[in-house]
Amino acid sequence: MTPDPSSSLLVNIELPRKGFRLQVDLVLPAQGITVLYGVSGSGKTSLLRCVAGLERPERAKIVIGNEVWQDSDQRLFVPTHKRLLGYVFQEASLFEHLNVRDNLQFGLKQRHTPQSSSLLDTAISLLGIGHLLHRQPAGLSGGERQRVAIARALACGPQILLLDEPMSALDQARRDEVMPWLEKLRDQLKLPMLYVTHSANELQRLADHVVALEQGRVVASGPIHDILGNAEHPIIAGDDAGSVLIGRVSDLHSEWQMARITLGPADFWVSQNNLAIGQDVRLLVMARDVSITQEKPEHTSIQNHLPCQVVSIAPDTHPSQLRVQLRRDNITLTARITQRAQAMLQLQPGQSVWAQVKSVALVK
Repeated sequence: MTPDPSSSLLVNIELPRKGFRLQVDLVLPAQGITVLYGVSGSGKTSLLRCVAGLERPERAKIVIGNEVWQDSDQRLFVPTHKRLLGYVFQEASLFEHLNVRDNLQFGLKQRHTPQSSSLLDTAISLLGIGHLLHRQPAGLSGGERQRVAIARALACGPQILLLDEPMSALDQARRDEVMPWLEKLRDQLKLPMLYVTHSANELQRLADHVVALEQGRVVASGPIHDILGNAEHPIIAGDDAGSVLIGRVSDLHSEWQMARITLGPADFWVSQNNLAIGQDVRLLVMARDVSITQEKPEHTSIQNHLPCQVVSIAPDTHPSQLRVQLRRDNITLTARITQRAQAMLQLQPGQSVWAQVKSVALVK
């Protein structure tokens, strides 16, 4: 579904770069996280900097809601400091001589409004940094520093939040620390966020909408479940390939410590993880965890299985491997199998099969 222009971000840009030309024409939703995804040098950060006004393309039109930030045809350019945005860089840039509270308040001096105190309190609460307010930056972990930087960007009440690979400078432990807070922002804020990354895991866990870039061109754009469900033109292949499914908690089983997640025509069982009945959740099913059988599974330890139809079969990153796209109503799964398995099962598009899901990750 095309976003309503009055509540969306319009980005139309042409910008020459070394080795390629950035050319995009997008209408993006004005809430949730849109991930700009691609390898290094694909144009992700250049696109983000254009939205921020840090780059001035030779041709551009940038509109958020009904507010025009740039229109080269009209010779209109709103400078960065007049664009109501928050920007989070790869490494948190904090003033080392100020404590956390003073760092947060510093950014408000330029944009003080009657709502400033309330916005600051909300940002502190959302990022869980209340206990850090009197600490100096030197005493913070990398994850804590980045949470403070995000809170500072939110405290000014931006119309949009721009995040340029905010976890690339963190080790895996610190990424695991920051990720739940970003998920919380996505789920609780009605705020558009543009998030640059080349990490498949960050894409799968955070994205509502995806823009995949190659050499400055958009090769895929759309909702996360549609983009990852396209096995013929994958933006993620090999071991990182998978599907994102959105479901709702329909039952909790205290004895098993498991929750039943209903996804339209199918139910998946996952570990309970303090879930509540009626809660909407996000599931990640990796292609390597999906197997295919021609008969309904019986007497198996694999708890999640559903009848599907083979949609497509395509080569994967290794010559022995194939990607098989499976669909049941609104559920799309990708299985990664060998060519030998495909020959033994005689799989063909249109064939009815059963998918067995060995593992489901609950990523909320």
